[in-house]
Amino acid sequence: MLLSQPKKFTASTASLPSPIGGWNARDSLANMQPTDAVQLINFFPTPTSVSLRKGYAKASTGITGKVNSLMNYAVKTGGNKLFAAAGTSIYDASTDPATVVYTGITVDKLQHVNTSNTAGNFLVACNGTDATMVYDGTRWFSIATTSTAATISTITFVGTTATLTTATAHNLVTGNRITVSGASPADYNGTFVITRTGANTLTYTMATTPATNATVAGSYTTVGITGVDSSTFISVNLFKSRLYFTQKDTLKCWYLDVNSIGGAANALDFGSIARNGGYLQAMGTWTLDAGQGADDYAVFVTNMGETIVYNGTDPTSATTWLLKGVWQLGQTFNRRCFFKWGGDLLLLTQDGLVPLASALQSSRLDPRINLTDKIYFAVSEAATNYYSNFGWQINYYASENMLILSIPTDNGMEQYVMHTITKSWARFTGIEAYCWEVSGSASMYFGGNGYVGIFYSSNSDNGSNIQATAQQAYSYFDSPGQLKRFTMVRPILQTNNGIPTLAAGISTDFDTQTQFGTLSFNPAIVKGGIWNTSVWDDALWSAGDVTTKVWQGVSGLGFAGSINLAIASQGIDLKWASTDYVMEKGGVL
Repeated sequence: MLLSQPKKFTASTASLPSPIGGWNARDSLANMQPTDAVQLINFFPTPTSVSLRKGYAKASTGITGKVNSLMNYAVKTGGNKLFAAAGTSIYDASTDPATVVYTGITVDKLQHVNTSNTAGNFLVACNGTDATMVYDGTRWFSIATTSTAATISTITFVGTTATLTTATAHNLVTGNRITVSGASPADYNGTFVITRTGANTLTYTMATTPATNATVAGSYTTVGITGVDSSTFISVNLFKSRLYFTQKDTLKCWYLDVNSIGGAANALDFGSIARNGGYLQAMGTWTLDAGQGADDYAVFVTNMGETIVYNGTDPTSATTWLLKGVWQLGQTFNRRCFFKWGGDLLLLTQDGLVPLASALQSSRLDPRINLTDKIYFAVSEAATNYYSNFGWQINYYASENMLILSIPTDNGMEQYVMHTITKSWARFTGIEAYCWEVSGSASMYFGGNGYVGIFYSSNSDNGSNIQATAQQAYSYFDSPGQLKRFTMVRPILQTNNGIPTLAAGISTDFDTQTQFGTLSFNPAIVKGGIWNTSVWDDALWSAGDVTTKVWQGVSGLGFAGSINLAIASQGIDLKWASTDYVMEKGGVL
């Protein structure tokens, strides 16, 4: 009698690194690198692993409505402030709760820039509807339509309220700033934001109460822009010590004298240069080394995508203001389309995120120069569907090597984020950030609904779970023509402070359907002992990151396989290093 032969062991194993190549929304599912990802939501690819993204906390509350603009007031010697614009008000968001510091604005979507001169440091902002606004380190005020002061007839008082009467119409409005000097008593002197009470009268609030009406009227000065109505300015840029303002719905840009925040404005009209018409969208400053040392170039872009580049210092001089060229790039659809990134200038177009250093030396027909090349179709689709939504913005978070592209979808705000070392992308959800700004000690802030949040500041979303999902690129596991039955997967995770909720599955033969709903997670955080405080031999001492390796049963039949991963976490750092697979290989049919 023949003895039966022992059954051969048919299972085999394989291992793949985590998808450090990031989200791929360009290549076909059958042509992706194994270290890419079909989906990568709330994970962030780094050079060595894929990390669960960090969350946020509310830094400043008490704001009414959505924060559509954040503005950092920068001072070299300290004293930075963060301002938030929401509804009809500007708030000081440097404290919690935020306080209203300026009100009466019509549009809260402001473009801004910092500048300084011998008179101080200034934050200049405009929105295309209200008169251009300035913060001088003490107060917000609006730019006047005149820079000529009228003669003061009298100054009287009631308490600390001064009433100033002029001999002729002063042409000022509520919110303008004046500086009174030479008046007596001296209580009337100083810099004030005024309230218009008539064509020849205005009031302002003094620091102290004078003893009498002014016995000497003195004089005043004001900050104004002449030659154009500053309420038509919708974007502002600083270039070689001059302020340049983009005029709404025109092909004109207006500039002031060097180191000035007021005075006569002069026009640059691109009507004879922009062949496709349209209107000027914005201006940016591009630092370029053309072989004779680094120099700044002025870059103007129209909504039709025409990019106009000048070099020089004085636009009134043909010898020092030279047109370098006009390039046709993709159409632009928002005012916040430029971002200064190192020595380069990034431009957001319908084709993606374009670095000018490469774009103006190549052509629009080569999309590989775009930073968003690997997620080209996702960005293109978002631009097509959501181009009219407010909230598109580019920002750079240096401490995390993270470039952020904010996407205002119809279902809420999303962020496409790139690791600046590897150029790998991911998609963040669950953070309703309508605008972004770096402030203080290089912290990244965003404007939410009723608050200003500080980004990447905790391991939860303001106390709620972080939900993350991923689908790695498909792999044939070195046998493309051989059928496989997948039975187990084992993600290799490194965590601290606890273990998150995790679910894993397998997709086969290019299926992109997700297999998981929202996971629940109840934090059970493990905290280590505190040196010189906790009881020896009693407290639990942390050993750093813990490697978690748990096999999970899966079921899938196909030639190619792809792991699906879903995680719910709070209070835990998590890094995904690699994944092990168990499969049984069959025939070719």
